Amino acid sequence: MTTTPHRSAPHRTRLIATDLDGTLLGGNGTLSARTAAALAAAEAAGIQVVFVTGRPPRWMQQLSAHIGGHGVAICSNGGAVVDVRRGELLETFPLGGDAVRELVGTLRTALPGIAFAFECPSGWAREPGYELRMWGDDKEHAVAPAEELLTGGRVDGLFKVLAKHPTLSPDTFLTEARQAAGHLAEITRSAPIPMVEISAAGVTKASTLETWCREQGIDRTEVVAFGDMPNDLEMLAWAGTSYAVANAHPDVLAAVTRHTLSNEDDGVAAVLEELLSHLS
Repeated sequence: MTTTPHRSAPHRTRLIATDLDGTLLGGNGTLSARTAAALAAAEAAGIQVVFVTGRPPRWMQQLSAHIGGHGVAICSNGGAVVDVRRGELLETFPLGGDAVRELVGTLRTALPGIAFAFECPSGWAREPGYELRMWGDDKEHAVAPAEELLTGGRVDGLFKVLAKHPTLSPDTFLTEARQAAGHLAEITRSAPIPMVEISAAGVTKASTLETWCREQGIDRTEVVAFGDMPNDLEMLAWAGTSYAVANAHPDVLAAVTRHTLSNEDDGVAAVLEELLSHLS
């Protein structure tokens, strides 16, 4: 697959907004030398690079060397803005306690077997049935039924709920979760396993990126965005120019006109190199 030339976009580029896992990073979760060089070249040319990811803030430290002059990332699908270098939360968009309890109860009834985890300013917590993933999830955290965690003050200010299901396929889980509780919160997915990610109503990658750009005086037409999964769709629709990587979810490939190479083939770097070649 070849990239659609960026020069077809009519506006200058002032900001690159890119997803991480499956988009910018390789399958091993690392940044290639080519992609790191392309990000650095974009920054040197005066183009701001913002990582917009489903990752929680606690998973970001390994990327601090590549985050650009501002040091800021949009995490948890827009639920948190973090200064990665300082390890400081700058802003969060929490779910209300009553709303979360209703959400948990509704999904528990509709999808038996579901297990929950919660991201909050103090870290994270999970139910016993919520299996650990890889990156740092084994750090000390509370483990208890969701109803206990939500009433015991251990997840105050939570800005993301995660849920896993033992038997449903990833896309079926997303569809059924949205049917049951989509009126209560934003429900999406980014992982290749049956896990959904839940933010406060109206909070998406796009909403928080829009706020960031407004504060920087950057118009949406000056933003180039990259993504691969359903949690990127709102951001890709909002940005003036958007690309799906070749390995993207079928819904993303269908929704986005411009495509680039896969994450393993440095698709983001290929577009940035093309873009920068027209600035020199």
